[in-house]
Amino acid sequence: MGRQGVSRCDQIVAELRQRIDTGELAPGDRVPSTREITRRWGVAMATATKVLNELRQDGLVRAVPGVGTVVAAARPVRAEPTRRKPAPDQALTLDRIVTAAVAVADAEGLAAVSMRRVAAELGVATMSLYRHVADKDELLTRMMDAVCSTWSFPAQPPQDWRARLELAAGILWATFRRHPWLAPAMSLTRPQPLPGAAPFTEWVLASLDGLGLDLSTRFTAHLVLLNYIRGTAVNLESEAEAEALSGLDSEQWMDSQEPALRALLATGRFPGLARITTTGYDFDLDRLFEFGLQRILDGIAALVRAQRP
Repeated sequence: MGRQGVSRCDQIVAELRQRIDTGELAPGDRVPSTREITRRWGVAMATATKVLNELRQDGLVRAVPGVGTVVAAARPVRAEPTRRKPAPDQALTLDRIVTAAVAVADAEGLAAVSMRRVAAELGVATMSLYRHVADKDELLTRMMDAVCSTWSFPAQPPQDWRARLELAAGILWATFRRHPWLAPAMSLTRPQPLPGAAPFTEWVLASLDGLGLDLSTRFTAHLVLLNYIRGTAVNLESEAEAEALSGLDSEQWMDSQEPALRALLATGRFPGLARITTTGYDFDLDRLFEFGLQRILDGIAALVRAQRP
């Protein structure tokens, strides 16, 4: 039985690899999940998990929190450092340093960012970076500001305040999606001075102007909205780190916890949890974000109504 399982695994891996090589599955396309593999090819969950692990080890796929396992992009040419020629110091700019640091954080998480690593990516001596940035803390602030500076708000905002806040929230959520390290790097209690982030605050304050709310209340509503989006997005980076440590994406991890969950529910102490587990719950971080956002906006709407005669 063991040999048959291994042979079946190799067949599935070969089939998926061919679909990726031919472009049928392009970079970013979602590949079959472990459950889909078990249904489509009639194999055990362990075999399906091994299929995705082998594709991941070959660099063909990667897990994206809230999305699933997708086809990875082409491997970067920097895999061969001996071919990189050191760049002259005069070619080094603050913008190049920040761009390289953001790229490392996007690909490997904030923990992978160091002055030495960024210098290696640029092919320069580590000390040359200090002519442009004082230390890693300043580099992180520059990275955050560079990412926030990409925000673009329309010159003609929607007429309705709720639509304006939905637009701003969507921009911020999409940014956290593209840069999972950004949410845990930001602080609500010790906010970093980021010129690139100021337009978000200004947009929210202006959206709530003229509704009968004083400036302090409007700013508090802005903080609640910001912290909700940031707090939800923190899960993106932690999920990526957990996957790197365990080798399991969120779906595979949930499957591995099923025996323990069933044992807990068998006690009969948690009938509500047992019902939702039986009927099934499709966890999706984007849907969770949207649900919470609408409830916060409902609360602001109630506050606005209470201020009006």
